[in-house]
Order: sequence, then C-alpha cells, then structure tokens
Amino acid sequence: MAKDIENPCISVCQLSGDLCVSCGRTKDDIRKWKRMKRPEKMAAVKRATLRMKDLQKKGG
Repeated sequence: MAKDIENPCISVCQLSGDLCVSCGRTKDDIRKWKRMKRPEKMAAVKRATLRMKDLQKKGG
C-alpha cells in the first residue's frame, strides 16, 4: 500500500478566522483529518500548500 499522507500540522496552531496560518488548513480540514481517506488528505494538503504560498506572497 502507498505511504500515508503526512499531516501538514507543525504543532503551532494559529487560527485566523477559519484558517490555520501555520499549516494552511481550514478548521474543517483539521477537524476531519483523521477520518479522511487518502485522496481527501492529498487534496487537503494541496489546498493548504496553495494557501500557504498565497499567504507568503501577501506577507512578503
């Protein structure tokens, strides 16, 4: 079986509205992570990565 999807959490939770600005996941993604299947986790990580890139562009 393929390797599990690594949780993007860095254990520095900083929520701004519904978004964690440390990992890029939404509250909903964080809450559902353990119950997500592999494709859902892959999609959540991809969205989180894009959000983090967008936050870095805006911040710097």
